[in-house]
Amino acid sequence: MTPGPPPGLTPARLRNPVGSHVPVAGGLDRVGLGYARELGAETVQVFVANPRGWATPTGDPRQDEAFRAACAAESIPVYVHAPYLINFGSHTPATVERSVESLRHSLRRGREIGALGVVVHTGSATGGRERSVALRQVRRYMLPLLDELTRDDDPFLLLESTAGQGSSLCSRTWDFGPYFDALDAHPRLGVCLDTCHIFAAGHDLTGPDGMRQTLDLLVGTVGEGRLKLIHANDSMEEVGAHRDRHENIGSGHIGEEPFRALLAHPATEGVPLIIETPGGKEGHAADVARLKHLRPTAAVPVGA
Repeated sequence: MTPGPPPGLTPARLRNPVGSHVPVAGGLDRVGLGYARELGAETVQVFVANPRGWATPTGDPRQDEAFRAACAAESIPVYVHAPYLINFGSHTPATVERSVESLRHSLRRGREIGALGVVVHTGSATGGRERSVALRQVRRYMLPLLDELTRDDDPFLLLESTAGQGSSLCSRTWDFGPYFDALDAHPRLGVCLDTCHIFAAGHDLTGPDGMRQTLDLLVGTVGEGRLKLIHANDSMEEVGAHRDRHENIGSGHIGEEPFRALLAHPATEGVPLIIETPGGKEGHAADVARLKHLRPTAAVPVGA
């Protein structure tokens, strides 16, 4: 990892640990954490299955233990991103059944590797059905999975809104309200806010108050403490384009200053940032460094 924080502080107590989604083919510990160390990442996100498939592979217990132990020793928060195919609003029974199996697998694997949260896209109402019908289906099939999270080391389920394409169930901040209602605002439910997605959906994060107003709206919708993770991505497209095209921090239509505002907002206190930007290892390292530069210099003293 990068040089340590000021004396008396640990990476886990930074206001916002900054890291990246990392590759893990070849080993969670050797490849995933090796990549993270080269970036100077303080937090990581991984896939535990093919993100574009339905396979539910078993993990390697020795590899899981090595990864979990290393992350604990270095105070690195870990997150899992569930496969993209998951859609609890689908009109196709086979898709819903596979979504249940896939998300249950991601949650189990998340616990096994010590993840704090599992990110899942909120999906869409397919087949021309109404949103209310799709949300009732979300409740029927997703709520039981939340109720299975009874162990202290179970991860949170983190809902990630989309860029607003098609019949998306959740793209604007206020869309989280009906989704949370459908799931009884379950205590293991949280939000992963993707800055590119929310910008593409129509929230203008630019200007002196754009980011602040958007975060205020989110807190007003889901309540304090529900924002658990941020996907920090700039956008290749303009606001409201409904196109999910990530760009490096400061190089897109969001720009650098809104990320500074994000890192200073009360709702983001203690919330890790994960980048999912282009450019490979070099681009990722630059974005991690840029976000570290933008965050407030003060960290939280140990024991506070």
